[in-house]
Amino acid sequence: MSAPESKDISGTATQPVRTNSNPTIATEEHEVKRPWWYSIKEPGSALQIITAAILAIAIGLVVTTQVEKVPDAARVIISIPGDLWLRSLKAVVLPLIVCSMLLAVTRLREMSNGGSLLAKWVVGYYIITTLISITLSCLMMGLVWTHQFKEVGEESLRMDEDEESTVDTSERPIHQVVLEMFQSFIPSNVVYAMANDQLLAIIITAIIVGYLIESSQSPIIRVTEEIERMITKIITWLIKMAPIGVFFLILPNLMKLDIGEIGLNLGILIGGTLSTMLIHILVIVPIIFFTFTRMNAYSYWIKISPAWVTAWGSASSAATLPVTLRCAKARGIPATIYKFSCPLGCLINMDGTAIYLPAAVTFLAATQGITLGPVDYIIVALLSTLASIGVSPIPSASLVLSIMIARSVNVELTGMYAVIVAIDWFLDRFRTAVNVSGDLFAGMIVYKMTGIEDPPEVVDEVSREEDINEKDASNRV
Repeated sequence: MSAPESKDISGTATQPVRTNSNPTIATEEHEVKRPWWYSIKEPGSALQIITAAILAIAIGLVVTTQVEKVPDAARVIISIPGDLWLRSLKAVVLPLIVCSMLLAVTRLREMSNGGSLLAKWVVGYYIITTLISITLSCLMMGLVWTHQFKEVGEESLRMDEDEESTVDTSERPIHQVVLEMFQSFIPSNVVYAMANDQLLAIIITAIIVGYLIESSQSPIIRVTEEIERMITKIITWLIKMAPIGVFFLILPNLMKLDIGEIGLNLGILIGGTLSTMLIHILVIVPIIFFTFTRMNAYSYWIKISPAWVTAWGSASSAATLPVTLRCAKARGIPATIYKFSCPLGCLINMDGTAIYLPAAVTFLAATQGITLGPVDYIIVALLSTLASIGVSPIPSASLVLSIMIARSVNVELTGMYAVIVAIDWFLDRFRTAVNVSGDLFAGMIVYKMTGIEDPPEVVDEVSREEDINEKDASNRV
């Protein structure tokens, strides 16, 4: 009896054959091509999400260039649908992470040596790519972009009272930041950690609980699986609403952009940061991806576009997690891998943030006429590594970190920091898209290198979910 037909998130229908747990037996997959316009009609498809993003950008740029100032009330009202959609995604993230990590760790225990192999590959890959991205950013900033910035006058460097009130200027020694990062590993109150979305503490707690569960037949496991099934249904509906949510997230934010106020220095900051991110995600990561998988990285990146487009719209790795998991499933990555690697990647795989932090510090230094030396960049690289791994997966979480790193190399906080704050919402979207793309590249690399497959009970569970989704779709028709 063949497995039920599943729908690729990009709109291609596939007829999968159940994966054999024996890695020597190749997995077969028969694809049934449908007309290109089919994905336009499919709610929440990649083409719908991309089209919504392009329309929002086009309309936003037209309004920004033609209207002198968009009323704040208009932007707030326009943002309501997108804000509600984003809040709905965030509402399911916490139970989704807890369920995914708890079940993943339980399955890892049953895999004997396979569990430690998976953990080593996932964590090792994330740390290595973070180091690569920081090194690339420091080299690009030190050798190319730092010489393009122009020193600004004292008037621009001075911070007025309004700017000072919006910036946390309190001194935070490096040892205090490191201490707080390690303290965030262990919650003093689990309920408080869950109420305040302290995801790192929540993940560690879920890992410990999952490890302590001795049997896969435990009532806790059955309850967790049932909760995960309910969350999956909610996520399926939210993803169908993704084009609407992405459109109304991007449009009001673009209306805040005053193109006339973007000076040379800010243009160089944006151009330098984005070009470095493009080199990382379109050159370095594809080389790594092809080396380990022998797959076309660019084709794969296009197929996972719903995840990074949603990440670009939401500016939150955590809020994008439901879409990320569905993309991983659609690409054939075993649930045992992606339910462990993707939630963990939300916290420790921050390549985009790692690229941005040295760029922000270089910008603050260069506009004051300060040239950072090799030792300064080494300090920036080390601190950026720690900061990017521990940063919260929420919008604009790296703003405070850039202050701490700048002060560590004797770069004072000036009025130019307000420029970074003003444009952070824009660059944050690209950082998040890079981070989420890295999570999905990592999942496939780990799958190919470890050969880990889902156990039969997980395959049966996935098949049941597909049956339910198929029945829901037929009922709607």
